Amino acid sequence: MKRAGQIPSKEAEEYLKNGAMVIDVRSVNEFESGHILRAYNVPLDRLEMMVGTVARDKNKVLLLHCSTGVRSRLAKKRLEEIGYKNVFNLGSYDRAGKIITGASH
Repeated sequence: MKRAGQIPSKEAEEYLKNGAMVIDVRSVNEFESGHILRAYNVPLDRLEMMVGTVARDKNKVLLLHCSTGVRSRLAKKRLEEIGYKNVFNLGSYDRAGKIITGASH
């Protein structure tokens, strides 16, 4: 099931097992009110400025999520435009949480 360009769950789980980085593009306040344990917060409005501090390697697999999947889809496009090669949209916070907790068992 490929919703709005989101990565399939099984594919995301494989990437996670191999060290993919989870990036939450929600605002700092949203992130602080609850987030996925493995996630780094790189708010969409500061994406280009901050991404290099958490992901210097532009070949690193980055799995993005936000509240609904809309901002993470925008973030994916923007990261690809600045040279990141392996960027995927996990979608919503709920979907990302299910995939990540499923992959860690």
